[in-house]
Amino acid sequence: MKNNWMIIVNPNAGSRKAGKDWEKIKFIIDKTGITYEMMLTKAVNHAIEITKIAIDKGFRNFIAIGGDGTLNEIVNGIFSQSKVDPSTFKIGIIPIGTGNDWCRMFNIPFDYKKAIEIIIEGTTFIQDIGKVIYHKNNEIKERFFINVTGIGYDAMVAEKTNAQKAKGKGGKFSYFFNIFTSLFYYKDKKISITTESKNIKTVLFSMNVGICKYNGGGMMQLPNAIADDGLLDITIIQKISKIDLISNIKKLYDGNITKHPKVISFQASNINIYSNHKIYIEADGESLGHSPFTFSILPKSLQVIVGKHLKK
Repeated sequence: MKNNWMIIVNPNAGSRKAGKDWEKIKFIIDKTGITYEMMLTKAVNHAIEITKIAIDKGFRNFIAIGGDGTLNEIVNGIFSQSKVDPSTFKIGIIPIGTGNDWCRMFNIPFDYKKAIEIIIEGTTFIQDIGKVIYHKNNEIKERFFINVTGIGYDAMVAEKTNAQKAKGKGGKFSYFFNIFTSLFYYKDKKISITTESKNIKTVLFSMNVGICKYNGGGMMQLPNAIADDGLLDITIIQKISKIDLISNIKKLYDGNITKHPKVISFQASNINIYSNHKIYIEADGESLGHSPFTFSILPKSLQVIVGKHLKK
C-alpha cells in the first residue's frame, strides 16, 4: 500500500461541487495510471476516521479532494494516531473549497488537471504543524492544524459560514457577506496572552495563530509566516471601530494590516490564552470550541506536495 494513494473526497466541499465533479476528476486521475482507493466523507470529521482506517490498511499517501477543512481532517487523522511516524506520510490536494487558503501558500492551482499534475510530479515540502488545546462542552480537546486558526471575530464568521454550508448555501460570497454582517453582533472580549517572551493583556477583536500566510479566502493576516521555521505567527487585532475596520479591509488582503496601530504581530512557539468570557476558535476554517487555549508547534513534521515555485 505504500505506493498506493488513498483519495478522500468531501462531496459537500465547494458548495457540493466536489461531489458533482468527482467523475470528471476521476477521469483525469485514471489517465495518470496511479493506483488508488477512494472514499467519500459522509459527515464532519469523517475524514479523520477514514484516514486512521487507511493507515491501518497500510496507506501512506493521501489526496484530499475538498477544501482546507478536508485537509485539516486528514492531518488530524495522521497526528491523532501513534502507530506510524507522521513524517512518513505524504499529502496532496485537489482544491475545491470555500477558502482554499493553504493552496495559496504552496502555489497549488485550482484547475483540476494542473493540480493533479503537481501531485504526479511529487515535489514535497516538509512543513510545521500546529496544535491547539481548547474546551468544548466542559471537555478538554485537541486539534492539529496545517494552516491558520482564528479566534474571536474570525471564529464567529467561520461559524456562520459553516452553518450555511451545512444547509448547502455556503460559498465564497457568504463568507465575505458574513465578514460585514457579523460586525453588528460581535462583542470584543478582554484576554490575556502569554508566550515564552511576552505577556499581553488587551481587548480583543480578532486573532490569528498559524503556520502559513493566508486565511478567510485570500486574506493575508500572517504575512511573515514561514511554514518550516518552527514558529507560530500571531496577529492580534485589538478593539477597533467598525468604520476603522471597514476602511482597512484592503490591508487584510495585502498583508499590510500588521502595520495598523491597533494590530500586534509577533512569533512564538508556545502560547497560552485566557479570557473572563468564552472566546471561540476555528482551525483551518473548522469551528471548534472555546477558551482557554494552549498552542504549540511540531516543527517540520509533515510532507506535503507543493507547486514547484513556492510563494515567499
